[in-house]
Amino acid sequence: MGKISQLLREYILGLSIVLIIIGAIIFVFGTIGILMPEFMQNTMSLDTAILDWSPYIFGLGAIILISGIYYLYAYEKNKRFLLEEIETNKRSEFVKMHSELKKAVRTLPQKYQDMLHEKEKELKIK
Repeated sequence: MGKISQLLREYILGLSIVLIIIGAIIFVFGTIGILMPEFMQNTMSLDTAILDWSPYIFGLGAIILISGIYYLYAYEKNKRFLLEEIETNKRSEFVKMHSELKKAVRTLPQKYQDMLHEKEKELKIK
């Protein structure tokens, strides 16, 4: 696995929150530029050439915001799933969910992968 993807996986929680914040700011800026262009011109002294880009700024903000929300949701869902399933002490239940756990852990930071490996050792699963 590449170093960049490994780095992104380690800091996915922080990066998704940053994406949400940046996306929300750009989204609001684009929305105000579309709905109230005269307000933007008066308060921020923006040129009309910049305000012509408001729909594109709005779209970019929406894409960034949705991406951040998606990555945060996926991270939390996979983390919660792993932590719930790793609590079991029954080998048969763990074996049933093992392939799904391996899929979920691929997108999580290394500490969760280590937790899965420890549980595999504990229950003697390869």
